[in-house]
Amino acid sequence: MKATKSKDIFDRLRSGEPVPMDDPEYGRIREAVNQTINLSAKLNTSSNVDEVRVILSEIVGTAIDKTTVVFPPFHTNFGRHIFLGKNIFINHACSFLDLGCITIEDGVMIGPRVNITSENHPVEVAKRKTLVPGAVLIMQNAWIGAGATILPGVTIGENSVVAAGAVVSSDVPPNTVVGGVPAKVLKEL
Repeated sequence: MKATKSKDIFDRLRSGEPVPMDDPEYGRIREAVNQTINLSAKLNTSSNVDEVRVILSEIVGTAIDKTTVVFPPFHTNFGRHIFLGKNIFINHACSFLDLGCITIEDGVMIGPRVNITSENHPVEVAKRKTLVPGAVLIMQNAWIGAGATILPGVTIGENSVVAAGAVVSSDVPPNTVVGGVPAKVLKEL
């Protein structure tokens, strides 16, 4: 007996399943992105951080703790797969592509212009129009420096520092400083 797809497209992405763009449910992503774009327009014209938190809570689908601060502009394509803890600071002009899930634990600081993506595509031309999710986890008290990029499937260890401009393509051990392209451990804390 052939197995049927019982999970919807967002559950499949969240579980790490690659989804080709010709998937019958792919249009649901476009619909969700359009809703997020509308809410993001409000968020990015907001004049205070409390209002930003309320609108971002609507985008992610759960209340964001009052100790978490996000400075606009802030960009995300979906939002419902972003999970934010307490005492988080996210500076200006960050971009989170979250279809594959982005979890940010308590006490994390994120500098300006940081890009976090939980989505990728295969290099092979024949497979390139497949969305390949990879959850990103930033553990508590990590600090992501200005202009850093965190790629799909990466875990940033507790208390670690990602130097400004770094491109992180593999897991960062706890209590370390990483930097460079690709990021490598520079020292232990």
